[in-house]
Amino acid sequence: MANHVLLNNIEHSDLRVITQRGDEFGDNLWFSPTFVDEMRSVQAHYPIVFHKDQNTAQFTPVALFGFQQQENLFLQSSEWDATYIPLSVQRMPFFIGRQDITTDGVTEQQRVITLDTDSPRVSKTQGVELFLEYGGNSQYLEDIAAMLETLHHGLQDNEAFVNTLISLNLLESMTLDVTLDNGANHQLIGFYTINEDVLNNLSPDNIVQLHNAGYLQAAYLILASQVHFNDLVALKNKRVARGQ
Repeated sequence: MANHVLLNNIEHSDLRVITQRGDEFGDNLWFSPTFVDEMRSVQAHYPIVFHKDQNTAQFTPVALFGFQQQENLFLQSSEWDATYIPLSVQRMPFFIGRQDITTDGVTEQQRVITLDTDSPRVSKTQGVELFLEYGGNSQYLEDIAAMLETLHHGLQDNEAFVNTLISLNLLESMTLDVTLDNGANHQLIGFYTINEDVLNNLSPDNIVQLHNAGYLQAAYLILASQVHFNDLVALKNKRVARGQ
């Protein structure tokens, strides 16, 4: 169970965060959320698809790391075999919380940094310090704060992006059938992608609408990222050959 607490330099002055990668640190992720402004970096390494939440029916663009739950094919021992890791993964075990702040009798909600103290990344003996000797933020924590701010705005903007795609009938369900070198068959289902035929036949006005919103490039980046399904298959074959 996660235990999210408001991060502060008094109670947590001696805490460190392990930045090493591995299953034991929660990196055995099947996929993780991404957002429009991150897609140029993400599509260089991972397929980008849309995940539909079964409870809310909400679509979220995600970077795909494997073909099944708890499978991250980019994990090699203690290394993540890609030069870019999505911000939603990099920020762990930190999250954005809300806190009521009252100034001159007016109460407003402000974003604050919370920490999952039950995360296997949190330690008192290993990892990167969060605070300096006299209580100031370490450079690592400053970088995390900036990352969380970027991630917050990016994920918020996903709603408008997805709503635009839906309004133009640009999302379609996808099925990927994979046959491995050893003859095993795998099927990736339950995700969505951009309908390329619909995209290519949009009216000029709709193309302009997508372009002005910054979504046209994102749509093509998502389509271009599909080439990395081949990379996932190759990584899966290597893992199977090693008996993992």
